Amino acid sequence: MRSIFKTGAAALAATTMLAGAAHADAHAALSGTLRIVSDMSNPGPRATMEMLAAEFDEMHPDLEVDLTIVDREAWKTQIRNVLSADPPDVVNWYAANRMGPYVNAGLFMDITDWWDAGDYAGLESVRGALTQDGRQWGVPYTYYQWGVYYREDIFNELGLSEPATWEEELANCQVIVDSGRACYTIGTRFLWTAGGWFDYLNMRTNGFDFHMELARGEVPWTDERVRQTFANWRQLIDMGGFIADHQNYSWQEALPFMINGEATAYLMGNFAVDQLRNGGLTDDQLDFYQFPIITEGLPQGEDAPTDTFHVASGAQNVEAARAFLAYVTSPEVQTRINGPDNLGQLPVNANSSVADDEFLQQGFAMLSQNAQGGIAQFFDRDWPAEMASIGMEGLQEFMVFPDNLDDILERLEAARQRIY
Repeated sequence: MRSIFKTGAAALAATTMLAGAAHADAHAALSGTLRIVSDMSNPGPRATMEMLAAEFDEMHPDLEVDLTIVDREAWKTQIRNVLSADPPDVVNWYAANRMGPYVNAGLFMDITDWWDAGDYAGLESVRGALTQDGRQWGVPYTYYQWGVYYREDIFNELGLSEPATWEEELANCQVIVDSGRACYTIGTRFLWTAGGWFDYLNMRTNGFDFHMELARGEVPWTDERVRQTFANWRQLIDMGGFIADHQNYSWQEALPFMINGEATAYLMGNFAVDQLRNGGLTDDQLDFYQFPIITEGLPQGEDAPTDTFHVASGAQNVEAARAFLAYVTSPEVQTRINGPDNLGQLPVNANSSVADDEFLQQGFAMLSQNAQGGIAQFFDRDWPAEMASIGMEGLQEFMVFPDNLDDILERLEAARQRIY
């Protein structure tokens, strides 16, 4: 999908213009073409990205914004070629280890000077997630909690309460299975959803610090503590806790099992809420809880992936790219694009406001008050790319063939010794 926005192409509300007024005044002389490639391909994010591009174009009469939206999964394999062959000015990507290969390859621009100049007031707390080798390589525009989204109406029907411990989780799951349902829906065709399960089970079994040591290659995959994580996971697998044939579904294709009541919950990021609502579920039917405690006394770590914008090292319109990054990270824009009518996620700018939305408020409270263990970026972002790919293949295989665990761990350990 490609859109070219020209002045007058979008009818913008007065509030929109006011939100961007400071940036418009500061960069009124921007001209030429600003080329943006985005992976916001799901309906809600796509509309948000198109809105941002149209607004920024409207603010700058002499600038043409050229927006290309590509499929999110396809972008993971296309980004290197795009940045190498015909680089746009701005691209979407992810923080932490996931940006490392493109920093190392010289494909992302060093924007440390823009951070130092004060372009991103309110983002200081997340500067580290965009830092490599002491330099900054992008900006965050949204993050979101992960946790258990569940059918509150089915829980009420079965007399269940939100579990706080693993024992309560297993007891709930048994009641759910006995009722003819699966406890959890999941689609592992694209592997990363299995990574989310490992993240939570490992952080709850062994703690956030151990989890990050494993991500850094400092712990063998054959360590008994890792085996305990898989033993806990297998308890749910063996009792029929997950939908069948999940390896054939994308995460979106697994949503109907929860919407139709064939499964009662989904361990997922908050971006799923919009699609659950669009599927016909009301907020009276939905609720959210923090993944339960497994090992008592361990501070709870959470997955809260941070999505980012980066400037390509081969960008042709660096001035416009800088202005766009300042615009999209401003408090007003952050508040608006992360609201329930747009991304339905959490603003990164500390000067922004969290929308009056049940799930956003719960997520904000959880991350700010009850994630003392630490914030992880997610399996395929915290692990080096090659290790993440091999690891997630093993995690999916384990969910389908749990008896293969020894072979899986030996393969992952061999990969660890080779990659790190």
